[in-house]
Amino acid sequence: MGDNQDLRLARIDHVELLSSQSGSLYQSREFTDVTFVVEKQRFKAHRIILAARSDYFRALLFGGMRETNPANEIEITDSSSSAFDALLKYIYTGKIFLGEYCPEIVLELLSLAHKYGFLALESAIQGYLKAILDIKNVCQIFDLSSFFQLQDLFASCLDFMDQNASEVLSTDSFSMLSKNSLIEIIKRDSFCAAEVQIFRSVADWINANNEVTEKDIKEVLGQVRLTLISLNELFHTVRSTRFFDADAILDAIKVKTESQVSEMNFRGHLVRDENIPISLCGSEVMECEKQLLETDTVNYELDRGFSRHLIAEGDKGICIALSRPSIINTIRMLLWDKDLRSYSYCIEVSMDNQDWVKIIDYSKFLCRSWQTLHFNPRVVRYIRVKGTYCSVNKVFHLVHFECLYSTKPFKITKDAVIVPQENMAVPSASASVIEGVSRSWNALLNGEIKSYDWNSGYTCHQIGSGSIVVQLAQPFFISTMRLLLWDCDNRSYRYYIEVSNDRQKWNRIVDKTNEDCRAWQYLTFDPQTVTFIRIVGTQNTINEVFHCVHFECPASETEPEPCISINTMLPDNL
Repeated sequence: MGDNQDLRLARIDHVELLSSQSGSLYQSREFTDVTFVVEKQRFKAHRIILAARSDYFRALLFGGMRETNPANEIEITDSSSSAFDALLKYIYTGKIFLGEYCPEIVLELLSLAHKYGFLALESAIQGYLKAILDIKNVCQIFDLSSFFQLQDLFASCLDFMDQNASEVLSTDSFSMLSKNSLIEIIKRDSFCAAEVQIFRSVADWINANNEVTEKDIKEVLGQVRLTLISLNELFHTVRSTRFFDADAILDAIKVKTESQVSEMNFRGHLVRDENIPISLCGSEVMECEKQLLETDTVNYELDRGFSRHLIAEGDKGICIALSRPSIINTIRMLLWDKDLRSYSYCIEVSMDNQDWVKIIDYSKFLCRSWQTLHFNPRVVRYIRVKGTYCSVNKVFHLVHFECLYSTKPFKITKDAVIVPQENMAVPSASASVIEGVSRSWNALLNGEIKSYDWNSGYTCHQIGSGSIVVQLAQPFFISTMRLLLWDCDNRSYRYYIEVSNDRQKWNRIVDKTNEDCRAWQYLTFDPQTVTFIRIVGTQNTINEVFHCVHFECPASETEPEPCISINTMLPDNL
């Protein structure tokens, strides 16, 4: 206790006193040796303090340039006097209360902090500006963040404008944006407002900026999606401005009347990492029972808690209507899984409930339980899930449905099959052991690799009959596996591994029938789509049973920890 008290007494912290005294020095102007002129107002300061706080000022005041001479005043032309005074106060005290200044001064201060290399101040101002973003100031803040390449603030401004696109277009400040900033905003699918409103705002921007060149105008107009403007507005609003020639308008009309709706370059609302189809927000299930959105994913039974449709030619499946056009890249859904039945299905999306595009085709795969599906981002309004097969009957059962735009990185094949970066042969990913003998369910997949003995902790099958089969919840694109053979004595095994997507056609990917194998097996093979894995033992040097303690697919990148072998007398049948 005494030692801790001595340590506290040994620490002297007079930062507040130093800040106060240094600030007083700036206020008194005593001993100053440099003068800045800003908007005809003179600011006297101390070279040594400025140089100590900023590499820019050190080079300016002691680098041999004209400003080195104390007799020369330094004129600042890119700042207001209020912003420069605020910067000097920060330099002397390390403090500033941004709430005392109007947003315009704060933006100037951000510019000065960037110019003079005050990174901590620059970061703090960015945080403050993100907190005070509103319709009136977002365009000005975005322009500055774009110019200075302040990525965090830049992204926050874009997100804010995405959520308030129509209101932002109506502000006077929209016409004051730089050309590059304007293009950056309206070129994105997630800037979702009526296209004719976007056109009107672009026209106002062109009329308000007389200095823009023909090339600039062409580049900005190139971001307007004429095909999303109604025929009436094309004739009466767009044509009258003469910003687009007749050929461009006729081309847009041709695309609108002759192309598929799915080929149109729509805009959609973007909400990151949040489930979109929520009943309270206007989403609904069409053409079947309404039990699907925000459902109980635990307490469902044989006769309740799911939506269904008959698997038959011409059946439209289960359709979900979102409350508004939205950008999504992920779907999560729960197939009814109270037994070991499997389903096949496909998923289509549409903007008008007429023209459909298939984004997931798992009609040749057997899937069960939770499905996580990734695909390239696209704007959708309707989503349709169509069951194509059930291993038990002719009915497709869906318990729960979600869709969203996920910011988590993922990798998929051209057929939208996930290339996983972690082990998917785990119960939490809905994988299961559907063949093999074990004292505890899914012992092969539960991750327990430290304590197993002759009595428990493994899955087995009789050599010469049967096998160990693992079913993944859905197809994955795999090139590695790892398994742990029972190794509490010196026995060795031989085996092979086959994979399938329908349990009918099997492909042998690993052949260890001519090798003596024991303990950990790290296996690589040509990448391929896998749903079922069949492990077949062909030899045990002790008896006629094949034992496997643990299985991974794909293999974990980390090295396995040493196992704890329990020494005990083994029975004859192990």
